[in-house]
Amino acid sequence: MPGDATPPPPPPLPPPELPPGLLAEYLESARAQLGVLAGLAERLVAAGGDREALDALRRETHKVHGSAGSYGFMEASRLAAGMEATVKDWAARPDEPDVERGSLARWFVKRLAELLGVEVPPASAAPLPPGSGPLPRVGPPPRPAPRPPTQRPVARPARIVSPPSPPKPATPSPNGPGAPVVAAADAVLVPEVIYVEDDAALAELLEYGLRAQGYRFLAYRNGRDALRELLALDVRSTHPLLLLDVDLPALDGYSILGALERERPGTYRVVFTTVHGTEEEQLRGLEAGALDYLVKPISLRVALEKIRRWVGR
Repeated sequence: MPGDATPPPPPPLPPPELPPGLLAEYLESARAQLGVLAGLAERLVAAGGDREALDALRRETHKVHGSAGSYGFMEASRLAAGMEATVKDWAARPDEPDVERGSLARWFVKRLAELLGVEVPPASAAPLPPGSGPLPRVGPPPRPAPRPPTQRPVARPARIVSPPSPPKPATPSPNGPGAPVVAAADAVLVPEVIYVEDDAALAELLEYGLRAQGYRFLAYRNGRDALRELLALDVRSTHPLLLLDVDLPALDGYSILGALERERPGTYRVVFTTVHGTEEEQLRGLEAGALDYLVKPISLRVALEKIRRWVGR
């Protein structure tokens, strides 16, 4: 009918490696995230210099930048990248009076919803700042699996996941030494891949890919928790691959890598995962001791192929 609003275009098809169920879960989490962003926009309408709201908005746009493109929404990822840069500029000058921060934040939320093909829910409260409360777990827990005996039985946002049917140790040959068989059996308890990622949507994508390929892996959402466990983990003479986000709550990726280089040099093969893929940033990470970089948004297919080569399968 004349005067009717033109409906937004349908969202792009997901990357071929993603099952429809995983995409639906992401869009549901994105809808909840839009509610948080809408709440932050209203706070900035009321007070454009709200430092807490600006910091929370920077964190949320950073997450969208990394996860949206990884699920196939590249335009949404680029929009979030631009908004993240804008919010950083706002945070540097929070008391500047001539900037309509709330209005622009409202527009960003509306446009992001259009690009994702979801409706904006009612505004909700912003997430707690890092370190102020418990972090959600990474997706639904899998069936119980063996854990390294040196891991302390304390509650934390991490777990080890094993393939559905881990290979049994071979019977020792009467003509050969038995020690290698024992080492192989012990290695079944050690994760092949460890990732530290605070974005729940991106963490779920990595979990899906690693589980589909049968990797044993550990997941952490908080930098300080991850470092504590990484320093204590008995890796049984293996060298697990550590996918380490740079921007993490409580402790950043560079600080974690520095501590590991001092306390457990050579134990982990570290690959940074970050949206900061500039030449300077990558050189900084490589000079700090990282093996490589995985730049967000990620292609799951490319990431899994790189992981296969890094792990040595």
